[in-house]
Amino acid sequence: MPSNKSVSDAPILQFTNCRILRSHQLQREDLWVRDGKILNPEKLFFDEKGSADIQLDCKDSIITPGFIDVQINGGFGVDFSLATDDFKSGIDLVSQKILSHGVTSFCPTLVTSPPSVYHQVLPQISIRNGGAHGAGILGAHLEGPFISKEKKGAHPEHCLRTFEAGAFQDLLATYGSLDCVRIVTLAPEMKRSSEVIQELTKRGICVSLGHSVANLSQAEEAVQHGATFITHLFNAMLPFHHRDPGIVGLLTSDKIPAGRRVFYGMISDGIHTNPAALRIAHRAHPKGLVLVTDAIAGMGLAPGRHTLGQQVVEIDGLNTYIAGTKTLSGSVATMDTCVRHFQEATGCSVETALEAASLHPAQLLGIEHKKGTLNYDSDADFLMLNDGLYVQATYIAGEEVWRQDALGM
Repeated sequence: MPSNKSVSDAPILQFTNCRILRSHQLQREDLWVRDGKILNPEKLFFDEKGSADIQLDCKDSIITPGFIDVQINGGFGVDFSLATDDFKSGIDLVSQKILSHGVTSFCPTLVTSPPSVYHQVLPQISIRNGGAHGAGILGAHLEGPFISKEKKGAHPEHCLRTFEAGAFQDLLATYGSLDCVRIVTLAPEMKRSSEVIQELTKRGICVSLGHSVANLSQAEEAVQHGATFITHLFNAMLPFHHRDPGIVGLLTSDKIPAGRRVFYGMISDGIHTNPAALRIAHRAHPKGLVLVTDAIAGMGLAPGRHTLGQQVVEIDGLNTYIAGTKTLSGSVATMDTCVRHFQEATGCSVETALEAASLHPAQLLGIEHKKGTLNYDSDADFLMLNDGLYVQATYIAGEEVWRQDALGM
């Protein structure tokens, strides 16, 4: 029978004494990794007669798929919506620092900006795998500028745009290129949005509904044309009303095409949504909930004044406002904090909380065959957590890329 070497020269790692999140349950079994992938130990034993080269005792840690943040505007003084000469070093810094939050891949997010900013910044964002250098980049999330003036939130009004005669061509002219774009947030009540949604969907770009005054039938029509996501549910949209629940009504709509799931982002930081609102959404549609940080440049920095694209924002504790107003503008929460808050606020299982930050965003982006699970042959992007859901170590492609020092554990 062949030895390990005939299949691959890569060492086989066996993580022991752990509880693995697999098939929606924490299971007490070992995790096997080779060549950056999760290995099926039965195939290894029976087909290859192989065994582990390295065994690691996880000391009863939880092992969960790495977190995926599909809405993050920056952090640590870096603002993805600012066109700077050292933009690449900024994105590298953020991707490195968020490893400690358990984020193994993310979508750098740009808020509403002038076309010149998109034209300068987007060519500098490249889709790439994660590693010791930082979390992987799945593509950009463009939040605006095709959004509602009434629900602009922290987006600068003078940069907002509508779809004119060209519709999709207007969008292309604004962004310059869609090469690295993964998600576009737009307001579905805008004229000609349906054809734009169809064109984006055709290109494999996820369309998200947000910063909008859409009623439920407009939102349902957008989903029928291909939209699959809601940007930060409850924030920057019409509040739920019993006669017309607006975009929020998509959570229990009976007009969603068969076989389609609508996902929705939630900023579970204790500021953007009351715990009761979090519980309502989760109980109404648990399989669609995607935790996002919506983090801004001030994440990881001291309180004070920072930027969000064209705006100045003030951080006061966990609150972030457009300077001089009480308009919320993004968050300074980290992804692991959002997971813990979500679990505490809803009383959901540990498995459910972890899947909202891993499996669900992977399903939203259609990458669940390789990210967001610990299934055999998927990417070995995973975290070691303690029972309080604090990150102890982060692994990408089976390589340890961050570990809590001995003092911090």
